[in-house]
Amino acid sequence: MSFEITIGINAVSVLLEKNPEDIERLLIISGRRNRRQTELVNLARLKNVRVLEVSKEEFEGQVQGTHQGVAAFVSKNSAAPRDIVSAAELIESVGKRKSELLLVLDSVTDPHNLGACLRTADAAGVRFVIIPKNNSASLNSTARKIASGAAETVNLLAVTNLARFLTDLKQVGFWIIGTDERATKTIYQQDFRGLVVLVMGSEGSGLRRLTREKCDFLASIPMAGDLSSLNVSVAAGVTLFEAVRQRSLDGG
Repeated sequence: MSFEITIGINAVSVLLEKNPEDIERLLIISGRRNRRQTELVNLARLKNVRVLEVSKEEFEGQVQGTHQGVAAFVSKNSAAPRDIVSAAELIESVGKRKSELLLVLDSVTDPHNLGACLRTADAAGVRFVIIPKNNSASLNSTARKIASGAAETVNLLAVTNLARFLTDLKQVGFWIIGTDERATKTIYQQDFRGLVVLVMGSEGSGLRRLTREKCDFLASIPMAGDLSSLNVSVAAGVTLFEAVRQRSLDGG
């Protein structure tokens, strides 16, 4: 069986709290532990997760990155985004709510950006993040580390045909709002209340043509400096929290 590796105390702690059954083993560097590492080991044992203590050399032979001395090995099947066939499944999860904010990442291929977007989505109260099944970053150890636990708290869903999926959402009352630096309307002029899908484009080329055509509205982030665009995860944060601001005023 192949595994994805989740590293970092925050990310592993949330994984232990939310989905301990997905963890095949917890690897930790043997020797003196700090308080947070000790708490993590105690939590793993409480959740009946196997804990293996190894030397630093053996640990770093299996784990790369800023690991903080802990790593959880998760089966790839449980680590992958959940596939959904159509909007019907998502609508069933949303229920009859009159207010829902979804985040779509159109071909965001950098796992750092995927992880950062998941973390921001969690902070903004977004329950569902949707990505295309192909041409998108995977939920690997880097994305999980950057997400700092949000990979376990936010539902990451993968769709085969993003354009058709957006059409289905429109048919049940969602407004599709894409971000585009060329848009004449700014995010501060755009209404984000009610049933809304926010679509962020890729790091380099922005929204794909078909995705852009499915948007009901396009909005830009006004830029006061010399640069013309923001990193996609930063842009997602700015836009999501403008939406949160508006929705809080509206009670939604």
